[in-house]
Amino acid sequence: MAESGFRIKTCVLGMVSTNCYLVYHETTKKGVIIDPADNGEYLVRKLKELGVTPEAVLLTHGHFDHILAVKDIQEEYSCGIYAGKEEDRMLQDPSMNLTGTMGGDESSISADYLVRDGQTLELAGFTWKVLETPGHTRGSVCYYIPSEDVLISGDTLFAESLGRTDLPTGSMQEIVASITEKLLVLPEDTMVYPGHGDPTTIGHERLYNPAAVYRKRRG
Repeated sequence: MAESGFRIKTCVLGMVSTNCYLVYHETTKKGVIIDPADNGEYLVRKLKELGVTPEAVLLTHGHFDHILAVKDIQEEYSCGIYAGKEEDRMLQDPSMNLTGTMGGDESSISADYLVRDGQTLELAGFTWKVLETPGHTRGSVCYYIPSEDVLISGDTLFAESLGRTDLPTGSMQEIVASITEKLLVLPEDTMVYPGHGDPTTIGHERLYNPAAVYRKRRG
């Protein structure tokens, strides 16, 4: 099987150790930034070290720890910002995205592209499928790259855990449904890269994730 050129680099940034992912094509050096956290200077430096030019910033949701470096990235690169269609209000409202309340300045950003469930994006030489996964926030989305068996799960699905639902627009009922009906139905070998913590696989989470266990008990 031919080498696809797919590369993913994890940068752990910020006060709550957010996983920012740099996904790029090894040959073309075109890339995508997912959830740029709060250290744009570091990310720009890392991209230059890798020789990668980002084509887009993909946001899984609008919380402060995933968005604070967006403006710095925009100043350095002319790349579009993508977010779920239900997340626009949160991105623009500091009281909802929690910037300013977590030790920083209030921040409001706007997405250039609001994506919907099932939409496909052609970025950095790969096809990305958008999965709407409400629960952590109403507009949370995950990004699935079928050709690479890779899922970027944001704060929806963690290794043997799931995102909190006690912040604005969160819902426990919705996050359990999103995980069990949208994510755990993916191929079991799919690598899962979450917004915090270590990677996992769909097969592992089918067995050990609390959402899967809860759904099984409920029948």
